[in-house]
Amino acid sequence: MLPLYKQSLKAFPHSLAIRCKAKAWLALLAAFSAIASVLLTPASAQTGLNDIQGHWAQPCIEELVRREIISGYPDGSFKPGNPVTRAEFATSIAKAFPNVTPVRDSMRFVDIPSNYWAVEAIGNAYRRGFLSGYIGRTFNPNLKITREQVLVALASGLKYAPSQPAGEILDGVFDDAEEISNYARNAIAAAIEKQLVVNYPDVRTLKPNQLANRGEVAASLCQAMGISGVVPDQYIAKLSTPDAQPTTPPPAPVPAVPTTPAPPPTEEASVVITTPSPPATEEAPTVPTPRKMPTEEIRGVWLTNIDSDVLFSPSRLSRALERLHQLNLNTVYPTVWNWGYTLYPSAIARGTIGRSLDPEIGLRGRDILKEIIDQGHKKGMTVIPWFEFGFMAPADSELAKRYPNWILWRRDGTQIWKEGRHDRVWLNPFRPDVQQFIEDLVLEIVTKYDIDGIQFDDHFGFPSELGYDPFTVELYQQEHNGQSPPENFKDPEWLRWRADKITQYMQRIYRAIKERKPNAIVSVSPNPQRFSYEFFLTDWATWDKQGLIDELILQVYRDDINRFIGELEQPEVQTARQRIPVAIGIMTGVKPRFVAIPQIQQQVETVRDRNFSGMSFFFYESLWTLTQEPSVQRQNAIASLFPEPIKRPAIVSQR
Repeated sequence: MLPLYKQSLKAFPHSLAIRCKAKAWLALLAAFSAIASVLLTPASAQTGLNDIQGHWAQPCIEELVRREIISGYPDGSFKPGNPVTRAEFATSIAKAFPNVTPVRDSMRFVDIPSNYWAVEAIGNAYRRGFLSGYIGRTFNPNLKITREQVLVALASGLKYAPSQPAGEILDGVFDDAEEISNYARNAIAAAIEKQLVVNYPDVRTLKPNQLANRGEVAASLCQAMGISGVVPDQYIAKLSTPDAQPTTPPPAPVPAVPTTPAPPPTEEASVVITTPSPPATEEAPTVPTPRKMPTEEIRGVWLTNIDSDVLFSPSRLSRALERLHQLNLNTVYPTVWNWGYTLYPSAIARGTIGRSLDPEIGLRGRDILKEIIDQGHKKGMTVIPWFEFGFMAPADSELAKRYPNWILWRRDGTQIWKEGRHDRVWLNPFRPDVQQFIEDLVLEIVTKYDIDGIQFDDHFGFPSELGYDPFTVELYQQEHNGQSPPENFKDPEWLRWRADKITQYMQRIYRAIKERKPNAIVSVSPNPQRFSYEFFLTDWATWDKQGLIDELILQVYRDDINRFIGELEQPEVQTARQRIPVAIGIMTGVKPRFVAIPQIQQQVETVRDRNFSGMSFFFYESLWTLTQEPSVQRQNAIASLFPEPIKRPAIVSQR
């Protein structure tokens, strides 16, 4: 007898068949439903984001999430209208552009702990030139980033510069171009040419100072990465001229694990944003058009005894001058006054501080200035000694010890001014005895040596936080009916009063130099005007207007090419160019700031493209050392910039 369950099966064969078929159909239907649900479910559901359906940047956001460039929140939202912090932006940048070549060494930001969640991304963004720090080595990771800051970061990190004047581009594309900060104009112009600018809902309104939201940042990232078709075309800012860039940026390579070792940081890595190949209907040139070299140019180098040993040995100095001559550089600016000492035998210094020369081993017992003049002139080089420290002196110098009344004060009575790890003090340029001492040193150089000129910089002013010593306060009160100086050292009238006093002294120095040596070049090498004036009371733009400068070497020590260009285009710089030769000071490196050769080359080319009178490199030692690049590689690169010898532009005295 069969078991009961087998009897049941045998008794109901038709019912069993029906049940089996039903199960099969149910399984098939379930599978179809699963496939259909995947095909028909909105992409936002696939990416797990529940608040971007219908958002204008939805396709872009979804693509970046898919590539793990950005992500949503734990609750499944993306919050496209939320602002973005600098740390969040740095994180996205690091993921989007992992192969961009570093342009500088790391910086230890004081407000970024070693265990901070975005420390690595911030370091990457800084090294690659996308983001910079703030005064005091801070990064401000929680600061919300503005729309113009996003575009400046992208253009800077990707090394984009405009091919046309920035003003023409911006005015032609935006109705609110006047709201763009000066420092950002070149970067945003370049971003327009590369079609990185996305303006929703009005393509002609940038709103540069408005906080950027997550959707807007995503859109600019998609454009910068060359992800086509995910940002609505009507919101992409474009040039309307025939020279406009292609409507679709060239695609960037999708980050992937390299099959061959990546190049070390000191070598040129592959470019992330590629340049499109010429259309098939056009023939690409096989030989590039050579860059037209100028017919005259200032090609200078500063020589100093700080972080440099070039001056500490006669043979080393001779080799350096020969090296510069062979590389077709035509001007040297050797320091003659720093650390509270002269670098030439000085009767004035001996009578004032008891020493006629810097006592440092390698410097004492020599007349370095005469060595440079004799050898430099034989090689046809121009020698313009650099009055490096100006009114500044080491806090422990003999000068400061002997003449405590010469020292400027802050409002709280303190005197020490920190320059890196060094303690400095500043001599009061308003005191007659200080004025006479500095003038005597300058005229001693002018009359004793066959120099071609003499150079001053921002140190011919003083930090604007100073000026509250009894002498200066009394002088101010005499000219203001007994009123004391303002407590705020940045008070406009207080800034102007002190800057004008320094200008008056510069008038005196200029006249005295020209009386002794009419053809001597009075060279000034300041920082950009706003910084020089507000922080060091050095109003060089006024000096230029008054005819007190024969040659201007503007220190533009900027890693970001757009900020570099922005300083070159400032109105006071353009005004100076109408009167005198204006060259640009280019940073080649200082400890611990490494400057790569590609940056130096780009800045030289930028200066030449804008027809400036030349450039000067700060400083000799970092042209070859203080760098991760081989010395031979850097020397060859410098040689390629100056293939032929060339004369300096003629200097016409302003008086």
